[in-house]
Amino acid sequence: MRSIRPTAVRLAAIGLVSALALTACGGEDDPKAADKPSTSQGADTGSDDLPEIPADLTDRLKKHGIDLDEWKKGGWKNWDKDQWLREAEDFVNPVIKDLWKPERMEDAKDPVQTIDTKAASSSDAGVTDPEPASVEAQEENKPYWKHAAPVGKIFFDTPEGAAVCSGTVVKDPNNPGKSNLVWTAGHCVHAGAEGGWYRNIAFIPAYNKDGKSPAELQNASAQDIAPYGQFWADWVSTSGEWIDGTTAATAGASYEYDYAVLHVQPEQGGKSLEETIGTALPVDFDAPSATEIGTMGAWGYPQAPPFNGVQMFKCLDKPVRLSLTQSAPTMFRIGCTMTAGSSGGGWFHVKPDKKTYLVSNTSIGPAGSAGWLAGPQLGQGAEQLFLQMSEKYGDK
Repeated sequence: MRSIRPTAVRLAAIGLVSALALTACGGEDDPKAADKPSTSQGADTGSDDLPEIPADLTDRLKKHGIDLDEWKKGGWKNWDKDQWLREAEDFVNPVIKDLWKPERMEDAKDPVQTIDTKAASSSDAGVTDPEPASVEAQEENKPYWKHAAPVGKIFFDTPEGAAVCSGTVVKDPNNPGKSNLVWTAGHCVHAGAEGGWYRNIAFIPAYNKDGKSPAELQNASAQDIAPYGQFWADWVSTSGEWIDGTTAATAGASYEYDYAVLHVQPEQGGKSLEETIGTALPVDFDAPSATEIGTMGAWGYPQAPPFNGVQMFKCLDKPVRLSLTQSAPTMFRIGCTMTAGSSGGGWFHVKPDKKTYLVSNTSIGPAGSAGWLAGPQLGQGAEQLFLQMSEKYGDK
């Protein structure tokens, strides 16, 4: 374990904690109880009030020879190459009621994304700063819905089994106050050049709201685990660079473009995600470079040891630059001991208008240790992807 940052940096981080307005609207005791979906996670509610399946979704499945009923009965487990949809326009993710029960969540593993530090630092020494000192991750204050409601956990299925990432509820410019958009990493939704879209992607904001231990969660209520319910992705977009890039970690892959946006719907109907949790964060696509931006904070649910995947943590540090290839933008890098599972979690900074903005997401960490995290700079390409999602699917 590397040493903690000096006191001066830690004081700056404390100031950022008070400035980062990640809180939800609502009372002191419970997160907008009247607005929460009435589902009982992990139990059959007897309700058939499922979201209407869009006609184009059924058509897309049929186009690829997939029967919707068979898919829901387990056909989604077929990861044969000819059944694994990979192109941007081919994403499908039908809601499968009660699929994400507590036991499946517990079995979900992190999609480890690490990179050899020597390969990284030798890619372009001119734009790669010295590795930052490690910053110890701190657990978020409880209850999570009160202090970091936009942050949540993403569950999905891969050929290797159930997997987890982190995500953040972000504002939808075309649907103010009614956003259904979640920001995460590209590797949390798509396997890249060697595969296709992951399946059964669902988002749970403020997961495990009271920060219970894994043992305590064994007897936790559905409301403890998912205080706002489950939200399934009905459309996902990630960068073309991520879809087409290499998946070899030491080759740089396309981590500079490792970002994605989910459009979600409540598993059993209800208000928009933003209305339900009471808040969402704007995205800054024109953030200063790492040398100018000042302190940033990263939030997520790290799972690889020594963490357990069910509790929310955060790190705060001044970013430095990390370059993987000379032809791609440099990445932000901060000292942080969070591990895999925090992938996709939002990085935030406070702009001069005193508002908190999402500026990146956790993409990679070092191979063989846990001392730093890196995330992509969100430029014109990320903004275009985001606006297209908002314009085409935001009001669905």
